[in-house]
Amino acid sequence: MIKVLKHISAFFFSLNTAICLLVLLIVVFLAGALIMPVRSEFQSIHSTTFFEWLVKQPAGATWWLWCAIGILCVLTVNTLFCSIESIIKKRKVTQWLLLISPQIIHIGFLFILLAHLLSSIGSSMDYIGVRDGTSLKISEENTLRVKKIKIHTKEGYIADWQVDIEYLSDGKIIQQGRIRPNSPFLSNGLNVNVKDLRAHPYNAVLLQISREPGAFWALTGGILFMLGIFTLIVFKIKMER
Repeated sequence: MIKVLKHISAFFFSLNTAICLLVLLIVVFLAGALIMPVRSEFQSIHSTTFFEWLVKQPAGATWWLWCAIGILCVLTVNTLFCSIESIIKKRKVTQWLLLISPQIIHIGFLFILLAHLLSSIGSSMDYIGVRDGTSLKISEENTLRVKKIKIHTKEGYIADWQVDIEYLSDGKIIQQGRIRPNSPFLSNGLNVNVKDLRAHPYNAVLLQISREPGAFWALTGGILFMLGIFTLIVFKIKMER
């Protein structure tokens, strides 16, 4: 039993494990790149949350996705174990940047994985046609209200537009915003954008309402990942000088 535990710990504490897992992940994704274009099941992948879609599909089409999820789970544990081991071994290092930079990269990577997990479980996307005064029920407490749609035309063509939005909780306005070209309305993981619009016979727009619960964690992870790499590069340059 002790030998088995030693083999397991050696597996998760090994850098070679991470390298092998990454190579295996690339191979799995290459297989997926060949499978996706020829299987009709993937045409509905964006119709619901990822995991809800995944469990309903045949294993013959999605086996590589299950393999990728399993590999990422093992890679997550390996990353945590390696980070802990590195901190313990280098705790007496005087130059703390040497110790902390790789760990910041690891934390950023884990946050990015967490973001993908949250979005895979709770993301959604809906298209709804609205006009002035339309109220949309987002949840039991929250409502999105279209206050005013303004469309400016010039010589029969749409020259500019804007949509004023109100976000309400229990009937009280908690946030007001404005949707403009390339400027969506963002609130609590909710992304509201205009996909289409018309000015006649009355102003109306087609809203795309998407939820990305992992957006914040993805941003945080990306910033930490880049910060860790930048700090490590600067430190290495100073060491060489």
